[in-house]
Amino acid sequence: MGVNPTPPGRDARDTTRRAGEVIELLEVLWERGRNAASTAPVSPSQLRVMYCVDRDEGMNLRTLGEALGSAPSSVSRLCDRLEAIGFVERSPSPVSRRELELRLTRRGRAYLRDLREQREEALVEILNTMRPRERDALLKGLRSFVDAAEGTSSSPSRGASPDTALRPA
Repeated sequence: MGVNPTPPGRDARDTTRRAGEVIELLEVLWERGRNAASTAPVSPSQLRVMYCVDRDEGMNLRTLGEALGSAPSSVSRLCDRLEAIGFVERSPSPVSRRELELRLTRRGRAYLRDLREQREEALVEILNTMRPRERDALLKGLRSFVDAAEGTSSSPSRGASPDTALRPA
């Protein structure tokens, strides 16, 4: 008698459930980091705006709206709130008088820096409890996940079971 093979799709479902658990844990850690970073917390939507502006300094509202998949009026209100707490500034574009460029202020950059440091510290504490082989496997799996999500995976192991990256070495 042979070993019963895993039904097709089961590994993907198990991996999806496990990834969901990890995401929920990260949300808790992220929230802890956000609360520790500043006395002026921002909403998750405002934080997404800050990440976008940080990645693409000088972007305009239209480009930000496309990146967020949001209506111009919603994007404008988010920026209004971030500008009111001193995290984002709008300035006229040197290219077009009709456009405004978005930039993080010094205070906004400090908030993101502190937030990222708090979150990294929480993750480092956890990762330090893992064996080096387990960390290497996690890193490899995360890289593959990002590649797959971005549609750029050129890995020869594309047909491999997706949950192998989450198994301890």
